[in-house]
Amino acid sequence: MTRRLEGTVALVTGASSGIGHATALELAREGASVALVGRREDRLTGLAAEISDAGGKALVVPTDITTAQAAAEAVERTVEGLGRLDTLVNNAGLMLLGPAPSADLNDWRRMIDINLMGLMYTAHAAIPHLVKAAAEEPRQVADIVNIGSLAGRGAFAMSAVYCATKFGVGAFSEALRQELARQHVRVSVVEPGSVDTELRTHNAAVVQQQLATAIGDIDRLQSQDIADTVGYIVTRPRHVAVAELLVRPTEQV
Repeated sequence: MTRRLEGTVALVTGASSGIGHATALELAREGASVALVGRREDRLTGLAAEISDAGGKALVVPTDITTAQAAAEAVERTVEGLGRLDTLVNNAGLMLLGPAPSADLNDWRRMIDINLMGLMYTAHAAIPHLVKAAAEEPRQVADIVNIGSLAGRGAFAMSAVYCATKFGVGAFSEALRQELARQHVRVSVVEPGSVDTELRTHNAAVVQQQLATAIGDIDRLQSQDIADTVGYIVTRPRHVAVAELLVRPTEQV
């Protein structure tokens, strides 16, 4: 099989687990060198070893992207360590749900900082490098893929601020797509439905039970399903841009 991303570099945030972990592996399989960004260095190191053992190249970048400086430093470390930047996957996220009237405002702030501001900070720092890569070989195109959510298309009770951040991701992605399209930097948003990851386990037990009841006993998406989606988007020919892609479990209504 042709390694369609050979000679390119990808940066994946939230790479220590779930969708980020699977996406980093998928991009490495396609030939990209991958910068692994996240807070849990031990997990990133294990993932880097897995990529290396399979013949790929990975750079561990342990950091918290919730400040502009940290996000910019992660991008600079990627370019310094791997030579360029062709693909940014903004995957890092947090989902803390519950009734708005009794919410811990710190939880709201954490979601805004990670889901929205961290994504924006990283994109802002990456754009000059992506524009440069899009003007060069081997592909003459670059990509930003932002991981949104079904909750960015319709609002749901018990998830007011989570939905607000994901609606923001969608709006930011589309506006940025329009700004960068003529420079051949494609901006895409992937909106998963229910995915079987640790994301929901960050909630209180009662909230997790409510989620389970609401979704029901369905066959949820797996992280690899979303990694496959990202891989599809970033390997399209230069003239093809997938601006938005909603991925649901078949049984989720």
